[in-house]
Amino acid sequence: MKKLTKFTLTALAAMSLNSYAADSDAQVKQAFPALDVYNPAGYQVVDIKKQLAKQVAHQLPSIATPVKAQMSQYRLQIPLSSELVPASLAPKIRTANSYTRSLKGLSESDESIYQLRLADSAMLSTWQQGEPVLVAFAPKGDDKNWVHVEAYDQHGNVHLLDAKKMPQQPVLIVEIDSQKSLKEGLAVMQREFNKHRPVSLSKHKPFFDTQSDAEPISTSVLNRIRLNDDEEPWISGAAEVYGVVTGVSPSRDEPVLDIVDMPYLDHDGRDYTPNQIIIHWERYRWQAADLLLMEQDDNTNYKTLATTFLDIVTQVMRTIPDPNVQGYAIIPQLTNQLIKAMPDSWFTNDDDYVDVFYTLFEGQQYTGYMGASGNAKISLSPLTINPR
Repeated sequence: MKKLTKFTLTALAAMSLNSYAADSDAQVKQAFPALDVYNPAGYQVVDIKKQLAKQVAHQLPSIATPVKAQMSQYRLQIPLSSELVPASLAPKIRTANSYTRSLKGLSESDESIYQLRLADSAMLSTWQQGEPVLVAFAPKGDDKNWVHVEAYDQHGNVHLLDAKKMPQQPVLIVEIDSQKSLKEGLAVMQREFNKHRPVSLSKHKPFFDTQSDAEPISTSVLNRIRLNDDEEPWISGAAEVYGVVTGVSPSRDEPVLDIVDMPYLDHDGRDYTPNQIIIHWERYRWQAADLLLMEQDDNTNYKTLATTFLDIVTQVMRTIPDPNVQGYAIIPQLTNQLIKAMPDSWFTNDDDYVDVFYTLFEGQQYTGYMGASGNAKISLSPLTINPR
């Protein structure tokens, strides 16, 4: 059997950034002198957040009032935009936004990808009553090894906060808007997947769009999902989880990948009942597919991720002389190669593998079904949609 190439997204992401670095190196270096553009993307993002946290803390006397005015117990985060900060800091915010979008494979946009988030709703009233606020950022590396979180006051002093215990003093966190990043990133991934979709499937309406289909549509609905409580540090905030459905085209010996956004799934240790269509069975041979759950983080270049996933599953398919002989048993082979190709850092605090559900079948009910890694539990039910 032909040996498969193991991809490392860090290396591929670095290649994709060469043109950007060549054109914008001076601008980035001027805004962030300590930044090494050849470091892994996740490390670069942390360095940018650290510099922004220092600058935002320094500007607290001028921005604290408008920030507090825009926050409430129902809205603890606001965009870190150039309009929020003094003119002297605005160019750095724009450079951070543009460069980070490039790191993550997102389209260029003036819309800020960074935000300020108050660590806990209980901090809002104490801050409004005059308690000084600190500005922090999430550290590098495995969150299980974090001991302290660096935070800055308006005078530039460093405060080391307990990484596992929510601080009593109000803390603003400089971070990527993960909801916005994920929404844009999943759209990038699905576009890449669609470019390589077999012709027979590309003629169909977009995923889950059944308005004009003449025949009944067979689907599986996610009735309930729960992620195990992993006791993430307070600074990490809500999770942003998505699914990748893997299978084989019903008309060709080609892999099929689809993205499932799960914007509601933001905390572990809690049951969610989305009643969300998760698999559209007309896309998959043998009425079987796998579901891979991922959690986005700062290290992801979505375009590179999509291209890498496609390359991996395509290579696997090419090593199988007659897929119909093995049947649906080849689908876990596709999924396993995706998991094996993930850099080791993905199993720490970067774009995380959450769990995988192997060989889900059309028409089958799954109740309290645990993933292979024991990190997620789902309930699925079959649903046939009869178009009008």
